[in-house]
Amino acid sequence: MDRSFFGQPRGLVGLFCTEAWERFSYYGMRALLLYYMYDQVTDGGLGIPADTAKSVVAVYGSATYMAAILGGWISDRLLGDRRTTFLGGVLIMCGHICLALPAGAGALFASMIFIACGTGLLKPTVSSSVGDLYAKDDPRRDSGFSIYYMGISVGAVAAPLVVGTIGQKYDYHLGFGIAAIGMALGLVVYVRTQRHLSDISSRPKNPLRLSDVPRTRAVWFVASLAGLTASIALAAAAGLLGVTAVVNSISALAVALPIAYFTAMLRSKRTTPAERARVRGYIPLFIAAVFFWMIQEQGATVLAQYADRSTDLDAFGFAVPASWFQSVGSFVLIVLTPLFAALWLRMDSSARPPSTASKFSFALAVAGVSYLVLVLPSLQDGDSSPLWLVGSLVLVTIGEMCLSPIGLSATAKLAPAAFATQTMGLWLTAGAAGQGIAAQLVKFYSPDTAGVYFGAIGAATIVVSLVLLALLPVIRRQTEAKGVPGDVRPAVLNQQEAHQ
Repeated sequence: MDRSFFGQPRGLVGLFCTEAWERFSYYGMRALLLYYMYDQVTDGGLGIPADTAKSVVAVYGSATYMAAILGGWISDRLLGDRRTTFLGGVLIMCGHICLALPAGAGALFASMIFIACGTGLLKPTVSSSVGDLYAKDDPRRDSGFSIYYMGISVGAVAAPLVVGTIGQKYDYHLGFGIAAIGMALGLVVYVRTQRHLSDISSRPKNPLRLSDVPRTRAVWFVASLAGLTASIALAAAAGLLGVTAVVNSISALAVALPIAYFTAMLRSKRTTPAERARVRGYIPLFIAAVFFWMIQEQGATVLAQYADRSTDLDAFGFAVPASWFQSVGSFVLIVLTPLFAALWLRMDSSARPPSTASKFSFALAVAGVSYLVLVLPSLQDGDSSPLWLVGSLVLVTIGEMCLSPIGLSATAKLAPAAFATQTMGLWLTAGAAGQGIAAQLVKFYSPDTAGVYFGAIGAATIVVSLVLLALLPVIRRQTEAKGVPGDVRPAVLNQQEAHQ
């Protein structure tokens, strides 16, 4: 048994570093994107209205994670994890290079395409490669995911401080350029260390054979793709493909896609009865995750605007860049992860360990409270103390520690064998659906009505957490049916992407 990296397989170190640099590039871009979009043209921005900018950033993130479904399919059926991961990293780097060029809105939308496609290829395959390092019953699996997700935290906490500061203090395009360099370094690390990965990651897990594809289905697919392309071209030519239409379309697709994919997995002949029971038990957890990411991912939209326009950035005696607040959550993860790991070990070894659903319910409740915390300062005149925003970000991060890693581990264990990497991509679409919904909600936010906005969303999320807790017996029966392993209880806690 390979224990050359803190008792873990040697390949984990390469995946850890690759993910750290990829997240550095992504969170660095995200820390600047809203400000770059709504800042005045004379100050280096694009001058887009703030409400439109928030919706575009939200669907940007939604499209990024929604593409994970396609990325998982490409890996499972065509390329395998290794080649898919590398291709995804190259596309992400190209997207950041587009933003590094002073080419206006055209470069922005080109970057959205590159980064959405690239992240969709890379995110599920890197996570799947981590899982491939371990046997199904290897007790190191959960701790390995902990170490791997620490890479996300390291990259995410450094990115806003480095990329955000340079972008806001000096030049937006220079900041985006540093994000591109970060992804390039991640690719170098991956290429030099991929020989230590499992052989399983080098080939498709469920390879597609042309003889297995009915001719009628192939014709239908090609015709549908051609029809969709023609429809988009006609809409653009007719002037109907404006920003609002794109936002609404991506929001609708983000909700419809996971519904369609769950239906396909449940009806597939490749899904066994035991695996079908797993999927049914997994659906309520997925829905809970959608609501959680709906709040958490607004850190790059609503809370980013709140930091910039409603927070006293000089309260600590010097001008704090608004982008710095996006490092708070990742810093909290690094500090508290060991404490939560010890807590889960203690609780999971008790006579009545907490279930996955109960951890999700607690995460949702804390996320709801994180928004309720902002109600009071939002009702007061003048800019609020930055401690209110920091407190809100700390709370939602605690919720993330109870949901994101547990959800990832649950996905890896409950996924049907024929849909292994695709189900990892499906988990990422929970973030896509959450951001798709948020793209519509953020339109209702303004500094004048912030208290009502935070109060309504926070209270609604707490109600959803109580509903999930009530469904606990149903979830347990589904996951324990017909020889399916029991409720998923990761031994340790780890963090999320895309976010996550």
